[in-house]
Amino acid sequence: MQLERLLQSQGFGSRKACRALIEAGAVSIGGTLCTDARAEYEPEGLVFTIDEVAWAYRERVYLLLHKPAGYECSRNPQHHPSVLALLPQPLRERGVQPVGRLDEDTTGLLLLTDDGPCLHALTHPRRHVPKRYLARLKHPIDAALLQALHEGVMLHGEQVPLAAPDARAVDTHTLALAIEQGKYHQVKRMVAAAGNRVGQLHRAELGGLTLGGLAVGEWRYLDAADLASIPYPAA
Repeated sequence: MQLERLLQSQGFGSRKACRALIEAGAVSIGGTLCTDARAEYEPEGLVFTIDEVAWAYRERVYLLLHKPAGYECSRNPQHHPSVLALLPQPLRERGVQPVGRLDEDTTGLLLLTDDGPCLHALTHPRRHVPKRYLARLKHPIDAALLQALHEGVMLHGEQVPLAAPDARAVDTHTLALAIEQGKYHQVKRMVAAAGNRVGQLHRAELGGLTLGGLAVGEWRYLDAADLASIPYPAA
């Protein structure tokens, strides 16, 4: 692949902009300065440096972000910054999108990708990807709330009750629970239907993925082992 096309595919701008980067001496491969925009390179496994920052070629990107509060999961946010503002410009330029949505005030694990089929598969209602949350409640947790969540609560607009069979109290005000459906504001609505209210919500796990030691606002690439822990066979 020509170097200018390769950089374009990785989110470094138009072919013209990538050509200008190369001709300005901003690009090197293997420690060697690259000034020929039309030089051919095998993209698979290629590591290149732009302005002294190393990048690995990726046909598709899969990212794990520790979402802070105060960010919207949208490319066109309405009231708060987009979570995409937490990513480097090249990742934003190549069309990375959040996999599903977390509310502006919800924190925790968020996936992002530019793989359309993966995005569709993970957000499809029939996929039932388990999502584990920690919810800080306004009022103390009691047996009645846990029983209601275990047995299922009816939400407006739903045809059947929604349950969280593994819901448990972590402490007097912190509830741990897992859901699979991903309905609009589902955890908040379920807790409200069970007689309490969510003050803070944190997604701790999706599929087999956890945040590990990822700090708030930080992100990382997902590797093959990470992708294998999600019920989607990524290419």
